Amino acid sequence: MLVRIAIENFRSFKRRTVIDLTKTQYTALTDTNTYQGLVKGLVLVGGNASGKSTVLEAIRLLLDLLFLERKMDNPLFLCLFGNSKEYSIEYTFRINGHEIDYMIRNNVEQKVLGEELVVDGQTLLTRMGSTARSSIGGFEKQYAEKEVGPNTLFLRTLFFNTGFASDEVLRLWFEFLQGSVYYNAFERTPVSYGNQELDIEPFLEDHGAKKISDFFERHGMKQTIEYATEVETERGIRIALKEGKMPFFRRQDCDIVVPYPEESLGNRLLIRFLPSYLTVMNKPGLFLVDEFSSGFHNDLEELLIREWMEKARDSQLIVVTHSTNLLSTSLLRPDQIYSVSFADGEGSRIKRFSEEGPRVAQNLEKMYRSGVFGGIPEYDSD
Repeated sequence: MLVRIAIENFRSFKRRTVIDLTKTQYTALTDTNTYQGLVKGLVLVGGNASGKSTVLEAIRLLLDLLFLERKMDNPLFLCLFGNSKEYSIEYTFRINGHEIDYMIRNNVEQKVLGEELVVDGQTLLTRMGSTARSSIGGFEKQYAEKEVGPNTLFLRTLFFNTGFASDEVLRLWFEFLQGSVYYNAFERTPVSYGNQELDIEPFLEDHGAKKISDFFERHGMKQTIEYATEVETERGIRIALKEGKMPFFRRQDCDIVVPYPEESLGNRLLIRFLPSYLTVMNKPGLFLVDEFSSGFHNDLEELLIREWMEKARDSQLIVVTHSTNLLSTSLLRPDQIYSVSFADGEGSRIKRFSEEGPRVAQNLEKMYRSGVFGGIPEYDSD
């Protein structure tokens, strides 16, 4: 699981900023919202363009660089408000009791990429520019320029060459990372880093409709999903497709079957979201959700977060949202909420709600909206 991430001079964050998922002294919701000393998720709130999504981007960047074809040569990763030509991101994970620290440092001006991997205090990988040294597997080896790509993480190269077959901790760490999903709720697009097929039609083809229908049943939504070429109501009304299959919504409170294109936008958004949500919730990984509040009713957002905290074990949910109703001690611990604000010339800043020491009985939403935690957008109404 992710323990913390530290970013410096990265996109909108000029100063070194640490986002921590270690649980604090709060005892509320410990049984549901924490696991082995870590919180099962974070909520990031703040105004538009404050830097909330940059936090997700810093986590997503590691996943993209390791498992997709993304390169480190994007100059926009560098903070526009700082004088330094170098940015860094530090990640700490805890896997089966082992602490894994991995650092990326990139000098955009000199085009020098650095990496360092430390497991339980032992340095296993260092890389500076076109040279690297690794002792993964117990054998130290030097690597020269032809083996070290200038814009590619050398950790990625080692993984694809060996699969870390000789190192159980690193293998499990990469299984956790590959179990992760990034989901843009506004664009309704999942990015999977393993072999999961999470678009709705392939998901239904592979797994059937039961998982989604079970979710509806658990929460009394009075509908089920069918994935078929044709369906028929109890009154004999038949809907058939000329070719292929389609999701159909069957309402239980009335004899109606609605094909996916004719269903409400909210329901369509929900069933596109659920394959990613259900998959990561039930196996180790990170679920990164941008624009979580796009298209969902407030009560549905609360339901999704509450179920995650109750059912997930060693997976974590990190969401960016504008829904202040989620800021409740009945749903989240104060150490699971960060506000993000932006100051001209200084870039983005964060505050963890637990830093203010709010009591469990206090109204976090009201405190946030009154400015106690920062991250409130300022608009001129004139």
